[in-house]
Formats: sequence, structure tokens, C-alpha cells
Amino acid sequence: MKKIILVLFVALFSVAVADAQQPKKGEKHYVTVEFITSLDCQGCAKKINDTLPYEKGVRDVKIDVPTKVVTVTYDPAKTNNEAIIKAFAKVKIEASVKEGCAEGCCDHKHEAAKQECKDECCDGHAHSHKH
Repeated sequence: MKKIILVLFVALFSVAVADAQQPKKGEKHYVTVEFITSLDCQGCAKKINDTLPYEKGVRDVKIDVPTKVVTVTYDPAKTNNEAIIKAFAKVKIEASVKEGCAEGCCDHKHEAAKQECKDECCDGHAHSHKH
């Protein structure tokens, strides 16, 4: 009898753990990727800011003019790196994924967890997270 109860408990616990790892209904999954670009002034940054945030699936855009790095957070179910690069091309900006970045290289729910893996999975360049 004890074995049956133990087996049922283990099975129930396994189902609960598997369910906890699945995204909750309505929870979005986002990827953040850094792009090296040809932008060289605030005018180029303005063109990017006026265009990229309105592309399908794009959630956030951060531009660092001195380093020419544009960080884009997007929903991978709606877009991808190639589509983002094409969006840059629409405003005559060349772009490529920053070396070391891979789409969805790590998956974390909280900022602290993303920070912990920063150097482990992809040199801190790309993170996948849920909101």
C-alpha cells in the first residue's frame, strides 16, 4: 500500500513540475538580440526609432549611437532576426546580429536570473524571457 501511495505521489509531483515549466496562458515569450549597425548619428537613430518599434512583433528598441549597437526585444512567434535586419534596410541602415548572439540562447523569467547567466550562455548579448 505504501508503494502505491509513493508511486502516485511521485507521478503527481512530476506532472506538477512539468506543468510549472510551461508558459502560462497569455504569457508572452520575448527574445532580446543586439545588432551591430551602420548608424553614425542621432538622425540615423531617429530613423530607427521611427520605424523599428512598429514592426510586427517588436516590443522594445534601445539604441546606443557611440557603439552602433541596437538592442531589439521581439516576439519570436511573430518575427525573427532576418525580418529585423530587413526592417533596418528599409531605413537604409545595414545591420547584423552581434557576434555571440543567438536567438533565444537562454530562457529566464526574471531579471536576476538573466544577469546570472549573462556570461555563461552567450556573453550577455541575447536573452529570451517571458512576460
